[in-house]
Amino acid sequence: MANVGDISDGKGVRNVLPHGPLLVGIFRMAFSNLLATLSLVACVLSQKVIDLSASDWTLENLPLKISVPASVPSQAHLDLYAAQVIDDPYYGLNDFNLRWVANSNWTYSALIAGLDTSSSTQTWLLFNGLDTFTSIEFCGQPVASTNNQFRQYFFDVSTLLSNCTSSLLSIDFGSAPMIADQIAAQPGQETWPYGVEIIYEFPNRQFIRKEQSDFGWDWGPAFAPAGIWQPAYIVQLASSPSVSSDIYVRNSDFDISRVGQMNNIPPDQSAPWLLNASLDILGTLPQGAALHYVIADSATNQTVSAGPLNDLTTSNSTITGTVVLDPSLYELWWPRGLGPQNLYNLTVRIVDSGNNTLASVNRRTGFRTIVLNMETISDEQKAQGIAPGNNWHFEINGHEFYAKGSNFIPPDAFWPRVTSAKIQQLFDSVTAANQNMLRVWASGAYTPDFIYDMADREGILMWSEFEFGDALYPADPEFIENVLEEATYNVRRVNHHPSLALWAGGNELESLELSTVNETAPDEYGTYLAQYEQLFLNTLLPIVYANSKSISYIPSSTTNGYLELNFSLPEPMIERYNNKTPGSVYGDTDYYNYDSSIAFNYSSYPVGRFANEFGYHSMPSLQTWQQAVSPADLYFNSTTIELRNHHNPAGGLNTSNLANSSEGMGQMTIAAERWYPVPNKTNSVANFSAWCHTTQIFQADFYKSEIQFYRRGSGFPNRQLGSLYWQLEDIWQAPSWAGIEYDGRWKVLHYIAKDIYQPVIISPFYNITTGDFQIYVTSDLWSPAIGTAAFQWYHWDGTPITNISTPPTNDFTVGALNTTRVLATTLDNSTLDFNNALLHMTITAHSQLPNTNSDSTFVHENFFHAFSLADAELVDPGLVMTYDGTTETFTVEATTGVAVWTWLNYPAGPLLNFEDNGFLLLPGRPRQVGYTLKSDNTDGEWVHGVTVESLWNNTLAY
Repeated sequence: MANVGDISDGKGVRNVLPHGPLLVGIFRMAFSNLLATLSLVACVLSQKVIDLSASDWTLENLPLKISVPASVPSQAHLDLYAAQVIDDPYYGLNDFNLRWVANSNWTYSALIAGLDTSSSTQTWLLFNGLDTFTSIEFCGQPVASTNNQFRQYFFDVSTLLSNCTSSLLSIDFGSAPMIADQIAAQPGQETWPYGVEIIYEFPNRQFIRKEQSDFGWDWGPAFAPAGIWQPAYIVQLASSPSVSSDIYVRNSDFDISRVGQMNNIPPDQSAPWLLNASLDILGTLPQGAALHYVIADSATNQTVSAGPLNDLTTSNSTITGTVVLDPSLYELWWPRGLGPQNLYNLTVRIVDSGNNTLASVNRRTGFRTIVLNMETISDEQKAQGIAPGNNWHFEINGHEFYAKGSNFIPPDAFWPRVTSAKIQQLFDSVTAANQNMLRVWASGAYTPDFIYDMADREGILMWSEFEFGDALYPADPEFIENVLEEATYNVRRVNHHPSLALWAGGNELESLELSTVNETAPDEYGTYLAQYEQLFLNTLLPIVYANSKSISYIPSSTTNGYLELNFSLPEPMIERYNNKTPGSVYGDTDYYNYDSSIAFNYSSYPVGRFANEFGYHSMPSLQTWQQAVSPADLYFNSTTIELRNHHNPAGGLNTSNLANSSEGMGQMTIAAERWYPVPNKTNSVANFSAWCHTTQIFQADFYKSEIQFYRRGSGFPNRQLGSLYWQLEDIWQAPSWAGIEYDGRWKVLHYIAKDIYQPVIISPFYNITTGDFQIYVTSDLWSPAIGTAAFQWYHWDGTPITNISTPPTNDFTVGALNTTRVLATTLDNSTLDFNNALLHMTITAHSQLPNTNSDSTFVHENFFHAFSLADAELVDPGLVMTYDGTTETFTVEATTGVAVWTWLNYPAGPLLNFEDNGFLLLPGRPRQVGYTLKSDNTDGEWVHGVTVESLWNNTLAY
């Protein structure tokens, strides 16, 4: 997205000075009054850029007799809510009650002040995001129509100003759900076999280029908003012959790769760096225009290198050049936990033949290679014990690493209110939980630059996806052309970010959509496969490859990789699909199984090279529910609670989806009953809260089991090198797969992910059928870890069990990115009642963190119980808690028994996370727990409202 110089007259009009280079300006990028410094500036003679967010906007629907003040960027729901025309869209059942907003047309209009109407001025309307179907008028005359939420639109309106009596800009937004239905109903329109398009609420989303989750998803509402959702400008350029060089940069593409690097192939790490810089402009480049660059260390602002770019190519709208850079001058950028996040400020200037600066672009970037390696398993790898097939792992700067993270969904149904503070808070939670990668899920919106900027700074890799998911899509020329413009703009816009790890064509397209066609309409499979390849292999892949050499591409989030990658072919990537060789391992996996009876049976988990998506839903906390529903609805199966649960999806516009949602509620209920003592409290709100919490315990317990299994796979023949669970955060207050609730409160899951994503862990594996019991130590470090594992069995009252042959300790060495077994035995229930026995496991290990020379100590503890805790004879652990205001820590101690799933709970109002939570506590071993306070409206009084409980509390009736 473009940005401009910030010399403002206070009315949103920026007059750029006529002489010399003007570097980075500040541009108002408003996601709910957000100011983000993006530093892309066009500074030339007599240029004027009007920020349309400063105009006085009105939102209207004349048939409904609605006219209210509006904002830009914004969406109709937000402006109607601000004007008190509608209630909070997130409250109660407003997901259903406000469908009339999505089914209506809306007009945004404003008088634009400060326009230069002289004939020597060229004027452009520039929109970085219009959601979605619009008809635009300016000065009382039609300009254009748009049909893609994700494109940058720019329109030359110079001729309209000559007779402009009223500088009214009017944008009519059509109802996206209505238009999608009309498109679907056109004669000869494409159709697909039943079940291929997963319908959540509004149907026919696959026909339009709008955020797919706006039409509903199984974790979110269906508001289908409309509005000017991204920044918008009027750009005025001098167009007389004497100042023909007046130009404005609207987008840029900076690509840093190794010389000779090709997409999807590990490059030569000893090769020099190659910088490719490409600027998209408004206006006309003068004869003899050239490019110059400066690279400065972002921490010191000291120039590292500078000079001209070579091999220039120009057109009326783009200028591109390259330069080879000395690799010894630059420090590498690394993901969090693997090294420092070294960043550089890259400035590229467009200069005329007299070396005068015409425009200048500044981006913060980094030097790294990131490759998704899907090459065939080599003979050397086979000799190491790796199963044949193909690789499927990421390599950073030539090093394999274990990707630990989660899936990032849209953080709000209305993007204009996604603030930098909210995202920073989210990234703080990501880094606190030992994660190094987020999968930016398809079917939301393309991630704005300020989020990638945070990822660059925090060291979080962003697996990014084009906005297609859980459907197949049209392949007609008009649709393909629309996607081409959308993808080109966004690939170029974000390519300079070192955190960008991958482009994927979409979500679950091969594993779910194509397989559904193959099952339900096998005779038509070839036809739909060709359409799929037209979009995801013949359109999106060439866009990535043409605009970047540094980024890998896959057509679908879950894929078995390619049969062939040959850049001399017209279609360089030939997909494997299901052409597998028995005994070989291919690709990444996703896994959902709502039969909780096999939840911890690791033989049911998929064996692959990478786990990109897996999970189980849970309820949010009572404190979060209280934000969105009335007190009368605070019980587990209230109509409002059930209807805010969108799993299972309604499959249409049914406003009483109790039949489907009750299945999802039942899955949570049965899982809780099957594995834990469940609450039956006399206080209905306390009972509801306890039930919500118990569903969170199951969710966390289940994810922990899977993550342990996947991480252990790093040392098994499948050489599994990634675990990204579904999902990081919530879009609203409702049951979901999230580990972080809508306001930022951590569920049990996020605490457990933090624990089990530590660099070195100990984890148990029990085969309930055979009695075989094994314990492994797994490390994702790049150096061997040496240490000792300790084991001790306990009764629930905390007394040690001595009549069992488990050794007390075992020394171990675990190799780099590997796992080692530290215990193998058989559990014989005839000698010990394992239903009422608990194994406590600890390790202390020594190794080096990547890219450091110092020795570090790693400590981890875990626990194991063989059977369901629902049948265990738990005892009152006698939990006591104190708070020390000096050290700002809580001390928790079990005095009479083992406290399992010990939980510190804090009241509504503040936002914080504890350093540790959801842990096992043995009697007589007090634990100090610190916290990070993120916001507080209680003047510190919240500390008196903190409580502590364990699973034992579920047995109490209060």
